[in-house]
Amino acid sequence: MRYQILLIITISFISCEKEVSEKNYDTARILSYEVNPKKSNLQFCWKNEQGQIYGNAKNLKAQLQTKGQELIFAMNGGMYKKDQSPQGLYVENGSIITPIDDKKVGYGNFYLQPNGIFYITKDNVAAICVTDALNVAKRNIKYATQSGPMLVIDGRLHAKLNQGSKNLNIRNGVGVLPNGNLLFAMSKEKINFYDFATFFKQNGCKNALYLDGFVSKTYLPEKNYEQLDGNFGVMIVIVTSEE
Repeated sequence: MRYQILLIITISFISCEKEVSEKNYDTARILSYEVNPKKSNLQFCWKNEQGQIYGNAKNLKAQLQTKGQELIFAMNGGMYKKDQSPQGLYVENGSIITPIDDKKVGYGNFYLQPNGIFYITKDNVAAICVTDALNVAKRNIKYATQSGPMLVIDGRLHAKLNQGSKNLNIRNGVGVLPNGNLLFAMSKEKINFYDFATFFKQNGCKNALYLDGFVSKTYLPEKNYEQLDGNFGVMIVIVTSEE
């Protein structure tokens, strides 16, 4: 009888430990936000109707208010060029704004191969894949942004990310959880690629993509994080529906 009770307690502890490990959101170092793409009004945006680049959450928020909409979440959505145009593939509302950058060699984190693409289909299914694996024409894509490097690839950390690296920076990224939800994350302090990628892997993301570095900003009033400033390119946002 004592053995059976001990066995039950042990199994319960293992089950509890597994559940915790699957939701190991490191809130001390990393701000995270889980999103159901099928239930949230998730959008990628770059310019307003007048052709002006939003650049930050403050400008987007002001624009939305004129339409009676509220900004719920915003995060910079990938790397950009000097003119704030997207670097690599960018798809908005089904239109390809900039094509895939399939160069294998170049300067900066974007070209730390393999890099990848985060996309949402017109059926609101989210996915992340290495760039070479994506055929845009066959995926019925509504939104897409290319960036790099990949952080997690098929359940494994990117092979070129080094444990203990001194390459520290603020970083933001996105991963796909086993239930199909998205896990957005931004470090609250400087962190290396290995530790940042490990965060996604520990939480069950089979694939995760780095979005950007020191310019990273997140607007998330739900968690008392309201970074409205910045001057970047594409943003990934969640807004209320139009009234």
